[in-house]
Amino acid sequence: MARIEQYEFGRIRIDGEHYSKDVIGVPDRVGPNWWRQDGHSLVVEDLEDVADELPGRLVVGIGADGRMRPDPAALEALRARGIDVETLPTPDAVRRYGELDPATTAAALHLTC
Repeated sequence: MARIEQYEFGRIRIDGEHYSKDVIGVPDRVGPNWWRQDGHSLVVEDLEDVADELPGRLVVGIGADGRMRPDPAALEALRARGIDVETLPTPDAVRRYGELDPATTAAALHLTC
């Protein structure tokens, strides 16, 4: 996932591609339609599809209004694997991701609430 070009509530453009459902991006690809067991939570199982591809940093967009709540156990499990995790409202997460090296950063973004 090289560049987030635009974000607005419910929509994002990454490398020229438009997405209207949550996404998870690792350095080499974007996973569209990122689905979680509970739409407003994040548990470690929600990251299984990309677990082996996660670099040293993960930026989590918790929604425009911050309604997605990461499970503290999931955050601790990621940190135990050496992954630095930042959780921010999605507009801030998009800005933060843009400040970081996309080769060493992943982003998990809840696009709505």
